[in-house]
Formats: sequence, structure tokens, C-alpha cells
Amino acid sequence: MGYQKIYGSEFLAAKRLVGDPVADAFILQVFRDADQKKELQQWLNRASGNHELKALAEIFPGLQLIKEAAHLPAWADQKLMKAGSDFFIRHSTTIMSLLGLMSLPYCYTAANGARVLYLSERMRTDATKRLYETAIFVWEAMAPDAFGPTGKVFTETFKVRLMHAAVRYYTLQSGKWDDSWGVPINQEDMAGTNLSFSLIVIRGLRLLGFTINQADQVAFIHLWNVIGFLSGLDEDLIPTKPGLAVMLDAEISRRQFAGSAHGRELTSALTAHIISVNKGKVKANDILGLMKYLLGKDVAATLSIDVPDLPKYKISLLRTTNLIKSFMPQGNTDLTYQRAYSTFKSQKPL
Repeated sequence: MGYQKIYGSEFLAAKRLVGDPVADAFILQVFRDADQKKELQQWLNRASGNHELKALAEIFPGLQLIKEAAHLPAWADQKLMKAGSDFFIRHSTTIMSLLGLMSLPYCYTAANGARVLYLSERMRTDATKRLYETAIFVWEAMAPDAFGPTGKVFTETFKVRLMHAAVRYYTLQSGKWDDSWGVPINQEDMAGTNLSFSLIVIRGLRLLGFTINQADQVAFIHLWNVIGFLSGLDEDLIPTKPGLAVMLDAEISRRQFAGSAHGRELTSALTAHIISVNKGKVKANDILGLMKYLLGKDVAATLSIDVPDLPKYKISLLRTTNLIKSFMPQGNTDLTYQRAYSTFKSQKPL
């Protein structure tokens, strides 16, 4: 069956009108009561491990939304999830770089979806902190024990789900939103974002010269599919095969990618952060040139990434180095993860 029949424009247009009804109803209920709102905010500020969901259930008893926050979908495959985590750990440093160089700017190309980030202002005014928070979420979601008793993914993902619902609430209350753009953080945009953290990362690794086999691709996308489900993404927007992921990405891109002032400003804030972090290590034009190479010239032009192409010899050297890395033996994944994550956290912005 062709993707037009699965992910046709009419289907995706309907998805733009849907947020996360259950989470949205919960936020609307809580925000009507100052005491409940305060209790929820306190929980969000302190909650860390998966066990914290029990505490939330005690604050808001009897809610199915909270009861099911730590329930995996029936199609979740624990072996694939473990393989997806192992894949992330093998490539963690590169993947975290790709989130800034490729995944996030790729999202900013979707003009209507980028409006929410622009209006919320945090990505423009405090890019460093916002990017750090996103990175911490990814590290926790990809942890070897993420779904276990000592893990954090259920709580962290639920916090993201509630944050999205709160952003929808405040955006719609602001008077700055036009309904023609769809619902803020709607299902189509959520699907596109999930793909940018899975399929687009795989694409980026291959562009950088890494050899990625089909099994690793399937496992990594599956793990992000589970996270997408826990985040409130509709199951009919969760591609069961890599080919369907490619098709869904292509249709969302066709429908949503367009030049916009807010997309360009978000990209500018992002690149300023990346250049600042790497100051003295890598030239700004090399960073932007690599971003242009990864995104492709059309997307880069849409985001006004106007720099010379990265020299071919630099791309060739990078790809050759990474190809060799692809065949290097892997050590203990738990230990590798802990070391890499500790290194990342030691660089926490002030």
C-alpha cells in the first residue's frame, strides 16, 4: 500500500486538529484549582525516578491517565528496546551532537509547528537551558535501565506529556494563536518530532559515515516509537516499519516545510549556542557547514544557514574515521553509558 493511502494529506490534516485530549483535560481541570496547580508544579519540580508516579497518583487519585503512564503498549518488544538502547550507547556522543546539528533544526523547518516554540520564547531567550533539558531527557530515555525500577523514562516522559498539554493551554489562552495553524503541539507535529529523534538521527549517522544495519535501525526506531506512545502520540502515527517511517516523514515534510521568520530565529538561537559551546575548538563556518551538509542544501536555505559548503576532504575524513569506528569492538554498555552520561553532566551550563 502506498504511503499516500496510509499517511495522506487529509489524514494528517485531521491530525493537526488534535492535541492530547486526555492530558489536555487533566491540565484544564488542574489549572482551574490553584491548590491543585501548585501540587502538580511541586511534583514536576521534584519528580525523578519511575516510582514518583505513585506519588502523583496519590495526589490525583483514580485518574486513568496517571495509572497508565507506566504501561507499555501491547506491541512493545523488550528485546528491541534493549537493542535500541545499546545502539544509542554505542553512538551516544555522535547522536547527542546530531540532535543539535540536525534533528532540532529539521523540526524548525516545519513553519506552523515552530510557531509554538517561538511563542513560548524559551528556545529563543534561554536556548542553553532548554537544550540541556532536552538532552537530559534523551539520556534518561535511552538508559539501559530506563524502563526498570531504577529508571526514569516513565516519569520523565509523562512530565514531557504534561508540559506539552500546559503549553497548549497557555498558547491557546494567549490570544496569539491562529486556529488555521492547527492545534499547538498537535499530533502531526508530535509525529514529526518523534521521527526527528529516531529516523533523522539514523539518516545523520549514515551521512557521517557510520555503517548502520537494518536490525539496529529497526530497534532504535522501535524504542522511540514506545517513547512516542508514552508521550501521547496516536498509534496510527507510529510507523511499525522503517519504510513507513520514511514515508511518514516525507509526507509531513511535503505538507509542513516552509520558510518562516520564527524558524530562522530559532535556528539562529540554536546555532549561536552550538558555536559558543565549541568556541576555540571548531570554526563557526565548519559547524554551520556540517549542519548544512547534514540537513541538505534545501532545508539549510529554508533556515537561512548561508555558509560555504564544508570542504569535501573534511567530509571524506570524517566519514572514513566514523566508518572505522563502526567496526570497533564494543565494551560493557552499562559502563559506557555511565561514563558518557557523567561526562555530559559535568559540562552542565551555568
